Amino acid sequence: MLDFSLANKMSGLKVLVIFSTLLLIFIFSFPITIFTGPVNNWVGFVYHWLSESAGKQLFLFTVALLCLLPLLLRCTKKETLQLWVQFGVLLILSFTVKTGLKQLTEIPRPYVSQLHQLALVDSISDFYQLDGINKQSTVDSAADKVTEWRLKSWRGETNYSMPSGHTLFSAVSIVFWGGFLLRRKMYFSTSLLILWGVGVGYSRIWLGMHWPPDLIVSMISAAFLYCIVPSWSAVKSDS
Repeated sequence: MLDFSLANKMSGLKVLVIFSTLLLIFIFSFPITIFTGPVNNWVGFVYHWLSESAGKQLFLFTVALLCLLPLLLRCTKKETLQLWVQFGVLLILSFTVKTGLKQLTEIPRPYVSQLHQLALVDSISDFYQLDGINKQSTVDSAADKVTEWRLKSWRGETNYSMPSGHTLFSAVSIVFWGGFLLRRKMYFSTSLLILWGVGVGYSRIWLGMHWPPDLIVSMISAAFLYCIVPSWSAVKSDS
């Protein structure tokens, strides 16, 4: 039976609040405002792959790993299928929300402001008037001032900034699977999931792909979607 009650979702929301709080503390404690100059290669490597773990390169791999959890914990076939369906619905809705908000807000990405400061584009709005090839060319022209770790992301995402799709994906994963783990008192695994999400969110700031409000909107969106998607009484455990 489908259950629309919020009472059985409190574990997930608690995990999301912890994740959101830690991410915001991290962002505002270590702000990134300059994207030029050399960086430590190890730092670039870590932030790049944290970002990719929630992006198009490794997105499906991460989803597959998360969907293994009910199998590893020996959930019944019915409960496992219900969890997969619910998570799938959340992912579809999150993609829809992300796409719609980007088109609605049309907020430029931070790196576009950096390109303008470097006099590589006449204005921020001009960048978004360019076709795909010229956008790539403009980004490439910053290669002598910006690390390749950041340029990889700049080349791959030339759309708008709000919300952060990577952070929305990680927040949806944390609120859903984090709640699943917390209900089973798997505190270490829950903590690892939260730390991964914090790394993903901060990597988007470090790479110059998002502003802090983009991440806040993503986390709020994840909470909203989680609350409106019903669960099955068979998978609730907070009562």
